[in-house]
Amino acid sequence: MNTRILASTALSLCLALPLAAQAGSSDKGIAEEIRTELADARKEVRVELAKARRELETGNLQLDQDLRIGRRGERDEAVPEAAITPAGDFLVEGKAQPIDADQRRQLLAYRKQVIGIAVAGLAVGQQAADAALDAVGDSWISVLFNAMTGRLDDQVERVVASQVQPMVLSICRQLPAVMASQQRLSASLPAFRPYANLDQRDIDDCETDVRREFASR
Repeated sequence: MNTRILASTALSLCLALPLAAQAGSSDKGIAEEIRTELADARKEVRVELAKARRELETGNLQLDQDLRIGRRGERDEAVPEAAITPAGDFLVEGKAQPIDADQRRQLLAYRKQVIGIAVAGLAVGQQAADAALDAVGDSWISVLFNAMTGRLDDQVERVVASQVQPMVLSICRQLPAVMASQQRLSASLPAFRPYANLDQRDIDDCETDVRREFASR
């Protein structure tokens, strides 16, 4: 969730609150309205993330799309589209490749590993959204003051960074195991080699890049 968009939304809400107060709403009623809006926002985020998780777990794992790290963040158009199905089939441009039982087992283990990282990423999104909403709070006076003085942006970003950074770093620390799985699959299944796209530099850069990104906020 973009914290600046959240802050802007909060500001819009706050600017409408004094008008509501002039119309006769009590401070208690305004605070309750804010709480309701925040609860609705949390629910919407959870619904969307749950949907994304279901799609990950039940759909094909797109090897050329679903694990993009560091300098390999853009899809190589020269590499054919490929996927691992929930049953462990290996598809290249939609066609099932011949595999044996051991290769299927490795493909399923790799699929589970990558989906686990993707689900961890969704958990980061959930935590970021919750932290941002918590930072906004439910006092319309404090929200209005912080928004008008420019402090709301900083407050939201600070809270999100403190809670989310450790979760993102934990994802970086899973990458060596992913690279090892890719290398094993490449040795066992030559057709998989174009999708073994992690190397040590990506792993080394991941934690550095995360710390740099959060330090700049």
